[in-house]
Amino acid sequence: MKKEWTSKLSVRAIDLFCGAGGSSWGAKQAGIELVAAFDLWDLAGKNHHENFPDTQFFQGRLEESDPEALEKQLGKIDLIMASPECTNHSPAKGNAPRCEISKDTAFQVIRFAKAFKPRWIVIENVINMAKWTRYKDFCQQLEAEGYQITEQRLNSADFGVPQSRRRLFLLCDRESKPSAVAKPDEEKVPASSFINLNGQYKWTPVEKKNRASATIARAKRGREHVKQKPFLMVYYGSDGSGGWQKMSRPLRTVTTVDRFAVVKQEHGVDVMRMLQPDELTIAMGMNGMVFKHGSRREKIHMLGNAVCPPVMKSVISHLTTGAKT
Repeated sequence: MKKEWTSKLSVRAIDLFCGAGGSSWGAKQAGIELVAAFDLWDLAGKNHHENFPDTQFFQGRLEESDPEALEKQLGKIDLIMASPECTNHSPAKGNAPRCEISKDTAFQVIRFAKAFKPRWIVIENVINMAKWTRYKDFCQQLEAEGYQITEQRLNSADFGVPQSRRRLFLLCDRESKPSAVAKPDEEKVPASSFINLNGQYKWTPVEKKNRASATIARAKRGREHVKQKPFLMVYYGSDGSGGWQKMSRPLRTVTTVDRFAVVKQEHGVDVMRMLQPDELTIAMGMNGMVFKHGSRREKIHMLGNAVCPPVMKSVISHLTTGAKT
């Protein structure tokens, strides 16, 4: 007789393309036993180990791994999480050339699925992955391995994260077609919830020598709308909304570069500073995670590449709770 179980007791998982561990943290919050994690970047691995000291980390290219040998080493796995390389799918890359070889790393998920045969697979990526020329082939190969797939676009702001971050999720189950994840009935969390406006960090005048004229213009546009209130400014990258936003809304999408500045008034003068890694950690919904390794730029890169844990927690809990094995 089959027995019912909950994810908090029984599900063993691995995390492919884990980065510093956003998906891993979400899985942990869902009660999953994280057995192993894989990533090319050794620095990400060092930070992953700080947050998951009991999880085995494998550093290197998945193309050079042996999934069959790993299956013998790690044992039965119920869930694979994977966030394949997304840079070459993302519109954030602009008009720069795209690397098809890099996109093809997604097919490593198929190799691991063949070897481990987990009941569930959760794949996360940028929305534009669905426009990839090999996307249909990728999904068909998953289906050939026995998986039924539900494609869903989820926004982190709907899951209590103070950031608007839309991502594609593929929910895969070998036993039944997954239903869609319902959005929690929660109010949006504003960016003001994680921004420190005191003197902990250094502030500089917006209008200072050598400041780019485009930056000053963005600050002026924001100030015209919010009057004396603090606001956020897009310091790096293009923006179709005037280059600023109110702090009463979730932050726009965190990227791998130093993108956002906060502007406030001191003695009637606009001053600004860039958002810091500890603030962006909260903006990603990675509350409780630590990033002890890497420069400021490297930490921001890791954060911008990560999955928001509350979303992954909801996806995994939705898939696994009340399932049978």
